[in-house]
Amino acid sequence: MQTSGTPWVDDLLRIRDNRDEKAFIKVFEHFAPRVKAFLMKTGMDAALAEECAQEVLVTVWNKAHLYDASRASPSTWIFTIARNKKIDVLRKQRRPEPEDLTWGPEAEPDQADVLGLQQESEQLGRALRDLPEKQRELIEKAYFGDLTHSEIAEQTGLPLGTIKSRIRLALERLRHSLK
Repeated sequence: MQTSGTPWVDDLLRIRDNRDEKAFIKVFEHFAPRVKAFLMKTGMDAALAEECAQEVLVTVWNKAHLYDASRASPSTWIFTIARNKKIDVLRKQRRPEPEDLTWGPEAEPDQADVLGLQQESEQLGRALRDLPEKQRELIEKAYFGDLTHSEIAEQTGLPLGTIKSRIRLALERLRHSLK
């Protein structure tokens, strides 16, 4: 872990503590092209990657008070912000625009489809009931409670790795039950 005394830590601390514009320019000039390249490697087009990189560095300026050198290196902190920005952009792209939504009454579904869906729902319900209680609770929190793994860990006090393992095992059991 880097601590005060290394260039980027000192610059981030000056931004955090003094809103030092010279330190920010230095950080921006170093990290903006690297963040853009990182975003482009994940499949984002150049224009959107550049826009996101700028937003990431604006976030660095605005949230510098949250930077803690004892918890993360400057690059880890900045690239975590970039990763989160990328996730936000992907979520926005996947949301339908209001003009893409259908309006008016939907057509009645085919009876065979309704019956098939009911049977699948009943089968899923049985498969969920057959899961060990600890796995079932985590699946319910993650998929029905719409909680992230981190939120579940916070809520239950279990380690994040345990949460992920139990959910993975539960999903594997469900997959086999539903074949």
